[in-house]
Amino acid sequence: MSNLVVTEAWTESKQDLVLKRIIDIMLSGLALVILSPLLLVTAAAIKLDSSGPVIFRQRRRGFNGREFAIYKFRTMTVLEDGPNVRQAQRHDERVTWLGRLLRSSSIDELPQLINVLTGEMSLVGPRPHAVCHDDEYSKAIENYAFRHHAKPGITGWAQVNRFRGPTADIALMHKRVEHDLWYVDNWSLLLDLQIMMRTCVEVVRPHNAY
Repeated sequence: MSNLVVTEAWTESKQDLVLKRIIDIMLSGLALVILSPLLLVTAAAIKLDSSGPVIFRQRRRGFNGREFAIYKFRTMTVLEDGPNVRQAQRHDERVTWLGRLLRSSSIDELPQLINVLTGEMSLVGPRPHAVCHDDEYSKAIENYAFRHHAKPGITGWAQVNRFRGPTADIALMHKRVEHDLWYVDNWSLLLDLQIMMRTCVEVVRPHNAY
């Protein structure tokens, strides 16, 4: 009897994961179509505002710790991706004038819809960090690596609970990880829907995004 219960639970969980992937594909594809005018205008504005590529790529770790290149609109005058990546701070001189607007509105994250379509990310999940920051936090925070038991997301439980933006303070990072691990342990399609709805409210609040 117990084996039957475990099998049924596993089947249900697998079905939910398949449905999550279908939702990711449908919503990210639809968003790319609907937001295409905004994406094109943003790309043109970045080109006019400062020299450098429109899209910024940086190595991040995803499901099971596999590395992938995350896509973002470029908001800085530098393209850091290596053993030393300095997080953006308030009044950071590396952030362009347009970049500040894109970061505060989260428009800079929209290219990650492509990461969702390719299956490297999900719409909802723990936010991925630069590889060098992953290495640093995994040594300082217990169970940090368990965040990789779910696909990274464009938004997540930590972000809708005000843990958004830079995490230079290790105590702040502890709180973010606590929320990420809670999400991994309590994930459901209904929770994903709740997070997406709350994200729509959070993006109009420019706190901690600079």
